[in-house]
Amino acid sequence: MGISSAGLRVLRQIAEFGSFTAAAARLGYTQSAISRQAASLERSAGADLFERRSDGVRLTAAGQALLRHARTILDAVVAAEHDLAGTVPRTEQVRLGVFLSAGAVVLPAALGRLAQTDPHITVTTRDGTTPALIRALRAGSVDLAVLTSRPPHRPLDSESPRLHLETVEDTELVVAVPSTGQFAGRMAVHIDELVDAAWISTPSSSSEPLLGVWPGLPGRPRIVHSTRDWLTKLQLVASGQGVTTVPARLAPVLPPGVSLLHVEGAPSEIRRYLVASLPGRRTPAAKAVARAIMSTDLRK
Repeated sequence: MGISSAGLRVLRQIAEFGSFTAAAARLGYTQSAISRQAASLERSAGADLFERRSDGVRLTAAGQALLRHARTILDAVVAAEHDLAGTVPRTEQVRLGVFLSAGAVVLPAALGRLAQTDPHITVTTRDGTTPALIRALRAGSVDLAVLTSRPPHRPLDSESPRLHLETVEDTELVVAVPSTGQFAGRMAVHIDELVDAAWISTPSSSSEPLLGVWPGLPGRPRIVHSTRDWLTKLQLVASGQGVTTVPARLAPVLPPGVSLLHVEGAPSEIRRYLVASLPGRRTPAAKAVARAIMSTDLRK
């Protein structure tokens, strides 16, 4: 097979972003160039690698099999480039993905602990939704990811092999509201009071969940602001522009003017923080980062 490293990079980006257009933007190519690379890769592999669907592009079983080898090959290519250039990193690198709301809670304490126990390890981070970070793990773009799940905590995706998961902590989902006005001085809110609320959410799509609106809210939510940035969300709440959902563990880092309320009249919503990786893919450095996250007391 005449498979090139460039073709494998295209495969990895398509797997991660589920789109030829997004892969092109990531790699700095035109969409037509990505399409040609994808077609060339399929000819070289002698199999259909991509399933083109109305909601994007997914890898076929053959594509998934090739992706598993691509991760190893591309890592080896990067290592060889460093050796030939004489630029072998002096520190061990770990790429960590973090679920959107977990960064403020998990990262400072874990990275502070790691700096004391393993100063030779350098961690780079990126945030995203759980589905996006799972795709990044599968594609080999991150080594570890802090994800979230909700009961009954089924497998996070249907791909093989199953992700290796460790539980960091369970936390309750609550509603962040302005400290003044309608909900001032309260500890709880009934679900019926939230039906007509102005919600601040995270943009969603067919492949990404709607975050920021109470799950199971009766009727259609009235979304007035949409942003992925948690600081923007909470500052909008503080200024009285709306309400949003947050894990209760965010309480220590809330800006002034924001209060957290438990929701009554609806089932409690528990979210679990998890450390995820591909089986057999944790380097000693990645294991050290996972230990730092697992041993961090998020209640402090």
